[in-house]
Amino acid sequence: MEKITYCIPSKTNLRYLKTCIPSIRKNAYRDDHDIIIFVDSDEDGTVDWLKENADKYNVKYYINPNLGNSLYGIGRAYDFCIEKSTTEVFTIFHADMMLGKHEDLKAYKQLEPKTVVCSTRIEPPLHPNNGEKILLDFGLWPEEFKEAEFNNYVEKHLNDTKVTEGIFAPWMMYKSEYLELLGGHDPVMHSCREDSDLFNRMLLAGFEFKQPWSSLVYHLTGRGAGSFDRDPERHKKWQEDMNKSTLEFIRKWGQNVNHTGFMKPIVSPVYKKKVTISPVNEHLENLLEPWFNRGDDIEVIVNSVNFTQEDFNNIMNLNAIIKGSGNIGEFELGNLHIKINALNEYQNDLIKLQS
Repeated sequence: MEKITYCIPSKTNLRYLKTCIPSIRKNAYRDDHDIIIFVDSDEDGTVDWLKENADKYNVKYYINPNLGNSLYGIGRAYDFCIEKSTTEVFTIFHADMMLGKHEDLKAYKQLEPKTVVCSTRIEPPLHPNNGEKILLDFGLWPEEFKEAEFNNYVEKHLNDTKVTEGIFAPWMMYKSEYLELLGGHDPVMHSCREDSDLFNRMLLAGFEFKQPWSSLVYHLTGRGAGSFDRDPERHKKWQEDMNKSTLEFIRKWGQNVNHTGFMKPIVSPVYKKKVTISPVNEHLENLLEPWFNRGDDIEVIVNSVNFTQEDFNNIMNLNAIIKGSGNIGEFELGNLHIKINALNEYQNDLIKLQS
């Protein structure tokens, strides 16, 4: 296989990098892949450790120029690493992941033009599984990582032939296709939902998703980002970022994140919509604002006096409902009066970021 680049943002992630980086050097098929770290924050001595160990692990690292004052955000940090990479193929990797034997080779064998290859995660049994990952406990923290047990498991599955259609980190693709067809992560999402937004755009751009089950990583389930709720301080900040980014995702796509059990995106059409609330209700206006983009193709009049949870559910699914109706005209849906003036779809306008 050709040389690739592992792109890893770090937000005060030294605890995880100390296990993540050696796992790449120990278990990759090639021991000379490039590893690029972007240090977005450093409250734990990450930079000092990288200075001491960069040569040992053959790692390149870059530091947020405004370190300690503002964050790039994970999407922008990934894009920085991708831009700095000198290989044609790159892999997006999390700091709280440990590479399984020949993860790189098994993924690379599935790589073709207009394809994104996703390795299969093994995670401790903390969150539900829809079939897209493997739940096995090889440790909850990097210091507890049961490396030998993990390696033995991976060894037994190196010849698995199962390939499913899904997408989650780590994922691999061609740098030229990423830049030319997608233009990078959307900085509006900043630190959360940036991957879901990008996966929607990949789907619309015609990329095929492949997930080989012989290409394995161990994932500590959101430890690096802070989504792990047993790390209260990091989790509180992550939850704030997630709430903000989810609203931005809804404003952009007119729907919440939606995907199959294997994490393949499900994207409804994007319409230009506006809402009128009668009588005026400020609380309801704030609640519904993200779901409408002030367009004139679809008009929704809401009876605020009788508004119910079912009405809100219909608004959350309105793009799919309109797609199913297929007709210009007016109709009632619960306490909503919906007028369809045009059925123009705008989702393909969102594929590539506008510079």
